[in-house]
Amino acid sequence: MNIVVRPKILVVGAGFAGVECVRRLERKLGPDEADLALVTPFSYQLYLPLLPQVASGVLTPQSIAVSLRRSRRYRTRIIPGGAIGVDVKAKVCVVRKITGEIVNERYDQIVLAPGSVTRTFDIPGLADNARGMKTLAEAAYIRDHVISQLDIADASHDEAERAARLQFVVVGGGYAGTETAACLQRLTHNAVKRYPRLDPKLIKWHLIDIAPKLMPELGDKLGDSALQILRRRGIDVSLGVSIEKAGPEEVTFTDGRVIPTHTLIWTAGVAASPLIATLGAETIKGRLAVSSEMSLRGHDGVFALGDAAAVPDEAKDVEGAVCPPTAQHAMRQGKHVADNVIASLRGQPMTPYVHKDLGLVVDLGGFDAVSKPLGIELRGVPALVAARGYHWAALRTNVAKARVATNWLLNSLAGDDFVRTGFQSRTPATLRDFEYTNAYLTPEQIQEQIRERTEAG
Repeated sequence: MNIVVRPKILVVGAGFAGVECVRRLERKLGPDEADLALVTPFSYQLYLPLLPQVASGVLTPQSIAVSLRRSRRYRTRIIPGGAIGVDVKAKVCVVRKITGEIVNERYDQIVLAPGSVTRTFDIPGLADNARGMKTLAEAAYIRDHVISQLDIADASHDEAERAARLQFVVVGGGYAGTETAACLQRLTHNAVKRYPRLDPKLIKWHLIDIAPKLMPELGDKLGDSALQILRRRGIDVSLGVSIEKAGPEEVTFTDGRVIPTHTLIWTAGVAASPLIATLGAETIKGRLAVSSEMSLRGHDGVFALGDAAAVPDEAKDVEGAVCPPTAQHAMRQGKHVADNVIASLRGQPMTPYVHKDLGLVVDLGGFDAVSKPLGIELRGVPALVAARGYHWAALRTNVAKARVATNWLLNSLAGDDFVRTGFQSRTPATLRDFEYTNAYLTPEQIQEQIRERTEAG
């Protein structure tokens, strides 16, 4: 009797790229062609672009966490844990399960889509005092934290402490930082009306970025429009400025200003997941160097995409151009890499990834937005319709679409209740506490782990 051993395809990461890849593999591969497995610490796909709206209370956390276990049609085995190392020669991925157990997952084909982490710099006090906006837990925590600052200020009899509690600093003038500052400023603006003891003029939001322009990808006109909207709302926007040092009760800017505050939100870009460094392969600015087919040169059966890979941008006539780490590229790369994995299994030629950017959308809360779909510059309500329409259409399931649409409608009609849950109030909640960047192995540790497991049988 002949036992047929099916090849194993292991996908790492349940972001836009990983989930799109898995779903396409399930649709196009027969059950007898391959076994599929997905490594992820959470059994949901997070719709990252809407995190600022979770932090501001416009959306509930569940509405943008799309469950991977909801449908019975899917046959991929979910491995609940995080990949902490990959040995491409031995074809083994080392996984730390959520129980703490470390296991070796062998594969025939691996798709690396571990995403990115918040990019930080060697700034004194930053890792210990800043919060990020990269995970669902961070967004929920920041909402609680901001509302608690209003509560503490309302209860305080110390004028200096009250002023410090009501100052908020956001670092990063990209989409994440701009939307975060805009959405949270609206939250505090609306909430302070329910605090008669607080002077609304004491609430000050600061948005700073080392770049000379706000969201330069939008172009000068739309970038200036966004800047005017923020300043009209009273947000202090400082460009060409960064953080010199961060403390628990004050932040020092590089222009010499010292801002008393208990809230520092860091959104100054992203870096590829530390998992990429464990491969010991060539990288481009920290992202894995891959071909236009998204395969790792010199290593059979290894693919990488999304934020963690420097995928050549074939749609641009610029030498060395790589695809930006955006959701629209990740989603399309996920589908395309699945086709290339299937082609590799079936002995067919792989094809290069080519996608022309469709444009950018920025939701600033309320009726304020700036968008550039297909190169068309929009402002105000038309831009808001384009932004929310794009996000709504990009949500993967009808259940998620219904929840988000219902949240938007309810918030527009009834407003916010400004409730803080308090469930993380005694939990450390800085950058290092949410993103587990110190959990990865060195190449030597990976080899030792594989050897120990092999000897143990």
